[in-house]
Amino acid sequence: MYVIKERFFDVGDDFDVTDDHGRKVLHVDGKVLSLRDRLVIEDPSGNEVASVRRKLIALRPTYQIEIGGEEAGEVRKKLFTPFREKFTIDVPGPDDLTMSGDLFDHEFTVERGDREVAQVSKRWLSIHDSYAVNIADGENHLLVLCAVLALELAIQRDKDEEQEKKDRRDDDD
Repeated sequence: MYVIKERFFDVGDDFDVTDDHGRKVLHVDGKVLSLRDRLVIEDPSGNEVASVRRKLIALRPTYQIEIGGEEAGEVRKKLFTPFREKFTIDVPGPDDLTMSGDLFDHEFTVERGDREVAQVSKRWLSIHDSYAVNIADGENHLLVLCAVLALELAIQRDKDEEQEKKDRRDDDD
């Protein structure tokens, strides 16, 4: 199980992804985010192992995941999903993943077809402003964690856009 701070983009600082014993598993460089809509994920030794980057030209929110310098997948918001948010993790080959549930409140699952690959939940933790990611054995843990971070980017972008709209309405009044 991995632990991620819930509101790390509000601060824009670096942060660590830890295991359930509090040991650092990954380091996320949040400073790059403010420059290029990109996260750099490093191993505990400081070596870049993956990145998540927002694609600027796309019909819907899309984030590219690179692992070891190679494209490992794209996280895209599904256009028509009544009653709930849904994102697809498009990986090379036929084994795409889907994230669905209460994405904004960090209570959702990641599935490949009918098989659950990971669960994300705040309920498992007593740590304030954090949530847990539990990934099934045999899965690509780094890919799933990067997809969850891409979802965080999308959620934060939505929140920022809503705030900008609200601020413009307030200015017009």
